[in-house]
Amino acid sequence: MTNTDFDFLAGTWDSVQRRLVKVLAGQDEWYEFDATLDCQVLFGGTGVLDVLRAPERGYEGVALRLFSPDEQVWRIWWASKNTGGVLDNPVVGRFEGTVGTFECDDVWEGTPIRVRYRWSQTDTEHPRWEQAFSTDDGATWEVNWTADFTRRA
Repeated sequence: MTNTDFDFLAGTWDSVQRRLVKVLAGQDEWYEFDATLDCQVLFGGTGVLDVLRAPERGYEGVALRLFSPDEQVWRIWWASKNTGGVLDNPVVGRFEGTVGTFECDDVWEGTPIRVRYRWSQTDTEHPRWEQAFSTDDGATWEVNWTADFTRRA
């Protein structure tokens, strides 16, 4: 089985990351930092592994994506140095055209939430990723982290 959903991400990227200072607090103060992403597409496209690094913030994380041909969905796990290398609950979803949407239930600082990752602009030179949380089962979303990517020459 071959899958090309994440082929756009293979390689090395520079990115501008933006995160909310305080999540689920009804505020709009962001901080911004630069990061790099190194991505490998594996297993004929059904596996994707990438490492995100932001040295000036002391930040490093790993995303593991695995595609289930039987279910026709991706599961995406995230782990970072800041969380002791523990894998988060996987977000699950698929691409519709050039937009990929992946969700799961989780808990943020004691509050049950719905988590959404969304990949967009995947057919351009500058793909975009965002993370959003919902406390009302997806009726409304707060985007709390975005990343805009530029392929490294």
